[in-house]
Amino acid sequence: MQDLRIVRSLELPDCYIGAGYIRNYIWDDLHGFTRRELHSDIDVVYFNAADLEEERDYELEQELCTATGNSKWSVKNQARMHLRNGDMPYHSTEDALRFWPERVTAIGVQLHADDQIRICAPYGLEDLYALVVRKSPAFMDAVYYNERVCKKNWQQHWPKLTIVRA
Repeated sequence: MQDLRIVRSLELPDCYIGAGYIRNYIWDDLHGFTRRELHSDIDVVYFNAADLEEERDYELEQELCTATGNSKWSVKNQARMHLRNGDMPYHSTEDALRFWPERVTAIGVQLHADDQIRICAPYGLEDLYALVVRKSPAFMDAVYYNERVCKKNWQQHWPKLTIVRA
């Protein structure tokens, strides 16, 4: 919750903490593990088509690192990420999440001003809670997906997972 509050204070448009930071927390809980911090970064995603400068993301990362003492922050404006990914322009953060490799990774959480949590999960939460990893329908590179899930070695950390190969 503290991280969500800090990210909320940045007042970024259409902004979420997402990916492995959220996914791994849920998987740990479903496996009965205490929180283990197995993520390599804390993904913050937002959508601002009016400011596509990558330098802004770096400045935000530094601000988060300073505020938390944690160097794992990774901030990316999804309004420009289609260029890196070779996709058509995204229209929102949720639209961008649809193109992430796995359905269980395409998730974001934000905290509203009234401390209500909003979940952005274009593919729903069923796979996440069923411990099933499968390729997102909009992510077209099956070879990359298969290599990625193999390299991540998630089943070693969460043995109840089912990995669906593309």
